[in-house]
Amino acid sequence: MKSGFVALLGRPNAGKSTLLNRIVGHKLAIVSDKPQTTRTRIVGVKNYPEGQVVFVDTPGVHKPTHRMNVRMVDTALEAMREVDLATLVVDVSVKSGPGDRHLLGLVKDSATPVILALNKVDVVAKPRLLPIMERYSQEHPFVEIVPISAADGTNVDVLEALFLRHLPEGEPLYPPDYVTDQPERVFVSEIVREQVLQLTHAELPFSTAVVVDQFEQAEGGRLFTIYGTILVERESQKPIVIGKGGAMIKQIGTSARLELERFFGARVYLDLRVKVKSEWRDDERVLDEMGLQGRDRRT
Repeated sequence: MKSGFVALLGRPNAGKSTLLNRIVGHKLAIVSDKPQTTRTRIVGVKNYPEGQVVFVDTPGVHKPTHRMNVRMVDTALEAMREVDLATLVVDVSVKSGPGDRHLLGLVKDSATPVILALNKVDVVAKPRLLPIMERYSQEHPFVEIVPISAADGTNVDVLEALFLRHLPEGEPLYPPDYVTDQPERVFVSEIVREQVLQLTHAELPFSTAVVVDQFEQAEGGRLFTIYGTILVERESQKPIVIGKGGAMIKQIGTSARLELERFFGARVYLDLRVKVKSEWRDDERVLDEMGLQGRDRRT
C-alpha cells in the first residue's frame, strides 16, 4: 500500500482547483476565471486499490501586496515543505513569464520531488507542447512530466497513477470515508464567494470576502441556518452586489443555497448582507475568520 501527501502548486488560474475537484470527485475548491480564487490550503483525500493520496490544493504563488496575499503565499510555500510529493501545475495556454520563473526557483530550492503537470492541453495545438516540455525538462529534474487537461480529464488518470508510483509505502492516513478537512464555515463562505465572483463578472474585482456570522444545525441535521456578510472594499461596490431592488444578492443567495443543499444533503436557510470594510485584506481578524493562516499565525 502507498500513502502520502501531494501538494498542487502553481500560479493563479493554473487550474489547480479544477484538478483537485476532478480527482477527488467532489467540489472541494471553488473555481473562477478571476485570479487568486483559492485563498486557503484545501485538503482532499482519495482512496485507490493501491493506497491513499492526500491532496493539498494551495493558493496561487504570486507577488504579495496585502497581508492576505502574504498569508496565501506562506500557505503555498509551507505546503511544499511538508508533503511527500509536489505537483507543479502550469497553464500552457498562456505565455511563460516572470511568475513562472519565480515558481521554478522555489521548486529548485526544495528537496521535495516534483511532477510537472502541463495543464489545459485541450486548448493548445499539440506541436506547441513538445518545445514546452523540452524547456521545462532542462530547467529542473522533474520526476515526471505529464500533459493534462483538468477541464476534460485528459491524462488525469495517468497523473494519478504517477502519484501512487512516487509516494512512499504506508497505511492510509485517514478513514476511508474521509473527504476533506475544510471546516463547514469556511466551505460555506467559499461557496457564497464563488457565486459573487461568477454573477458579478467583471463589475466587481476579486477583492471580496465572505464571513459566516452564524452557523447552526437543527432538526437532527436536516436544516442549516446560516447568516453571512459579504465584504467589499469601497462604497461604490456595495450596490453592485445588492443589485437593483436587491435582485443580485437574491440571486447570489439562491445559487449558493442550492449548492450548499447539494453538499450538506439538507435544507439550508441562507441570509446574506453586504458590508463595506476598506482594507479588510490587512485585517488579521477577518483573515483568521476566513481560515487563512500564515506562518505568523500558526502555533
